[in-house]
Amino acid sequence: MPVSWTLLLVLALAGAGYFVTRARVVALAGGDVRRLHSRPSYHGWNAALLTALPALFLIAIWRFVQPAANATPVAILALVLAAAGLGFALVRSAPGFRARNAVESMVKGLLILCSSIAILTTAGIVFSMLFESGHFFRQYPWHDFFFGTTWSPRFGGGSQLGILPLLWGTLYISLIALAVSVPIGLFAAIYMSEYASPRLRGVAKPMIEVLAGIPTIVYGLFALITVGPMLRDYFAQPLGLGNSGSSVMTAGLVMGIMLIPFVSSLSDDIINAVPQSLRDGALGLGSTQSETVRKVVLPAALPGIVGAVLLAASRAIGETMIVVLGAGAAARMDLNPFEAMTTITVKIVSQLTGDNDFAAPETLVAFALGLTLFVITLGLNIVALYVVRKYREQYE
Repeated sequence: MPVSWTLLLVLALAGAGYFVTRARVVALAGGDVRRLHSRPSYHGWNAALLTALPALFLIAIWRFVQPAANATPVAILALVLAAAGLGFALVRSAPGFRARNAVESMVKGLLILCSSIAILTTAGIVFSMLFESGHFFRQYPWHDFFFGTTWSPRFGGGSQLGILPLLWGTLYISLIALAVSVPIGLFAAIYMSEYASPRLRGVAKPMIEVLAGIPTIVYGLFALITVGPMLRDYFAQPLGLGNSGSSVMTAGLVMGIMLIPFVSSLSDDIINAVPQSLRDGALGLGSTQSETVRKVVLPAALPGIVGAVLLAASRAIGETMIVVLGAGAAARMDLNPFEAMTTITVKIVSQLTGDNDFAAPETLVAFALGLTLFVITLGLNIVALYVVRKYREQYE
């Protein structure tokens, strides 16, 4: 029996159970719903949930464990479970039954399950990276990986898999992106929260946040077709700094543009959270509006702004498509911002692409790179949360 038909039958049984149980409990109460502990709808939902949830849970586990196996046995078992749940709900339905408490308990359990899925998924990702990284470090020395200055993977043997060139490119591009996004985003947030009229703010803020909805592949194409050639023709070649359209500066500028709404939106919310009484007090003491912003509003909002900048840094470090199309794929350590470089995320993709041997260190290195990137971004997020919580002012 196809799984889709099983799902439809289970849902049909749940719907039927809702109406049948609701009518049954009203009949048991002699038509007087005031004799019921819970409303009739709660009795119906109790039957529907007892019918559907166990069967759907069984089907989900089966599809996850054995996606290609014959589904007829599990379909039959799911229908049996659904019928048993419906029968149990009908037997238990009575005027004094606390159906509302039962329904709320099941809904609470469902919410806890949904929350646990996110936590378990994160734990599964971390453990999978740890497991595969352990295989890699059994084949390749850890000190050569963390302190090596050459990245040259060769599937035939003799690979040099030093992470430092990739880490340098990642941090260099992220630094340029933050140098672009933080001042522009912060100044935009200050203007919109302190100076702009409500009408202008209502137009400008959505227009800035439109940038956040543009796919990163579009930003990458913009870097490849427009920004890269422009920087090469007007800056790199006249100054004798390079002839490539793909460069650290190209990726950094475009990534900075992408991060502007991220910094601006968070900073705007943080600045608006500063109590108006602080502004009124500063203005009442004779401060100008700019002095109030500089000496009162920004110091009060600074911890939150620092947290926003660190979260933007985490976003920049994990970007891939803009770097692939804008910065190139050369793993090198160079101070020239008009030279092509690459990042950790790009090499993770390249090492896992194609028909590769997943037991080779040249492929397993992608998991070690991913684990390193995870630790860096996790550290930045922890620092951001620590700064925000430790130095945030509590206002009455």
